[in-house]
Amino acid sequence: MGKRVFLIVLDSFGIGAAPDAKKYNDEGANTLKAVSKSKYFNAPNLKKLGLFNIEGVDFGKKSVAPIGCFARMQELSAAKDTTHGHWEIAGIISEKPMPTYPLGFSEEVINKLQLATGRKVVCNKPYSGTQVILDYGEEHIKSGNIIVYTSADSVMQIAAHESVISLPELYKICQKARDIMQGDDGVGRIIARPFVGRFPDFVRTQNRRDFSLSPPKDTILDVLDKQGYDTIAVGKISDIFCGRGIDESVHTSNNYDGMQQIIKYQDKRFEGLCFVNLMDFDSLYGHRNNVDGYATAVSEFDVQLSKFLDNMQKQDILIITADHGCDPSNSGTDHTREYVPMLMVGESVKSNLDLKTRKGFCDIGSSICEIFGLENTLEGKSFWSKIKKDD
Repeated sequence: MGKRVFLIVLDSFGIGAAPDAKKYNDEGANTLKAVSKSKYFNAPNLKKLGLFNIEGVDFGKKSVAPIGCFARMQELSAAKDTTHGHWEIAGIISEKPMPTYPLGFSEEVINKLQLATGRKVVCNKPYSGTQVILDYGEEHIKSGNIIVYTSADSVMQIAAHESVISLPELYKICQKARDIMQGDDGVGRIIARPFVGRFPDFVRTQNRRDFSLSPPKDTILDVLDKQGYDTIAVGKISDIFCGRGIDESVHTSNNYDGMQQIIKYQDKRFEGLCFVNLMDFDSLYGHRNNVDGYATAVSEFDVQLSKFLDNMQKQDILIITADHGCDPSNSGTDHTREYVPMLMVGESVKSNLDLKTRKGFCDIGSSICEIFGLENTLEGKSFWSKIKKDD
């Protein structure tokens, strides 16, 4: 087998407030610190990779001799959301934030959406995803109107009961919304939010789909794909990058499924990048202020991580990072502006090496370029030469 990089993004796994957290009203946010206090937190494999040895992590028990290298990554993009976080990891710094809608979407946008879909819109304001179906679900079922809402992020979310609007139709509605939301209204993501059940026991399903803007420039996926390397997307990676530069994509139902999929890929022959998003940390626990649930999810991931580490081949490299924070102990339910971890291990990677604080998630994408011996055309500075073992 040739070189293979497995890049796992633990969605929202922040490790402490970023220097500009005050600008985002996130002073004191620390996702890792919050969840590590839970009695359900147990992550020996993350610990041995150096999670608690990272600069600025002043809690938890450090590993005496981490088996890989580790760093604290500071986001440079003007945002704290999934799209910007992943784009920056992949080599794009976004200096201008995407639009948000604290008062709901404009009358012009709503009129265009209603005309395009043939359905009226209800809600149209920032809302909790679980509360909005409780408050508007019955009206939606009776009328067939679509539930449109947003949050502090650059998103338009469209909820519909699966018995009222089929999944294919809901996805078509979201694609029409995506076509409308361009230019000045170029919201980061249109998210399909199907749900089932009867009032008051409505439940969102795992058939969520994201319809993102297309990246404005090439990412590490494009760079590798153009050079003939395999590019595999697991989870919502294909949605985030609009399928750009991706050879093969697997949507997953939850974190466990995501890890099972990449463990399967360990047994397949490919040369290139397997890019993975594990979103349960964010969607099920961070946004719902569920500290113990988040801690349990980390512990469950750590168990699967042990199997992954045992299955690694000689030329494999594993990188674990995150795209933003979502401190479940916060009073609010929004993402938090935080540093994120970077843990890297493989037979070709030096052990117990502290890379301190790196400015820009994009250093990860640049390093992947250098791992494959490619010219770095991305934003960011590679750290590969510092951490690779001498041949």
